[in-house]
Amino acid sequence: MKKTGWVIATIFIVVILDQLLKFHIKMNYPIGGGFKIMGLDWARIHFVENEGMAFGLSFGGVIGKYILSIFRICMVGFLIYLLGTLIRQKTSLGLQLSFALIIAGAIGNILDSAFFGLIFSNSSYHQGNIAELFPAAGGYAGFLQGRVVDMFYFPMINSSYPDWFPFIGGDSFSFFRPVFNIADSAISIGVALILLFHRSYFLAEDKENTLEHGKDLLSTNQ
Repeated sequence: MKKTGWVIATIFIVVILDQLLKFHIKMNYPIGGGFKIMGLDWARIHFVENEGMAFGLSFGGVIGKYILSIFRICMVGFLIYLLGTLIRQKTSLGLQLSFALIIAGAIGNILDSAFFGLIFSNSSYHQGNIAELFPAAGGYAGFLQGRVVDMFYFPMINSSYPDWFPFIGGDSFSFFRPVFNIADSAISIGVALILLFHRSYFLAEDKENTLEHGKDLLSTNQ
């Protein structure tokens, strides 16, 4: 398979897996529902929804959600343009796949925001009603106002501070609190791969641009 084929396949596979899992969670669990993965206390499926950004972060209200969604769409367009440039330059497959993971993750969360509010009823907390797909009364929110579905939770340590600990004695804490999804993971992995293994490409590009700029200045001064 050519590099372009691997890139396209990666995007489609990540988006499809992300959406299938989100549909399954949304249609089978109330908010707060889930189960332990392989019986482990520190690895769980825990259904939550967030109003905006990755790992449960949010960005202010209805207008904020429109701004965030439009920004995401613009960024995906820009990343697709960059990926096309990388493909034309015949860069390494690893670099192209890293960008593919970031694009796929962004698309996955955009789909939640864009369409989940239109096609699902509200999810209730704990033992409440499970969300319904294409409810007769309509969805719970308008276009670009849907909530992102998260489910992976790895608290690692779930303990409590000693009673004598100043101000917060006895309160519980978790080592890793964010709940995330496949799309968030794809974005994080793609960024990590670029930082760890492909920085040289961008450093070379910067060096080449600097040299070209220097040549232009010399030509102007002559």
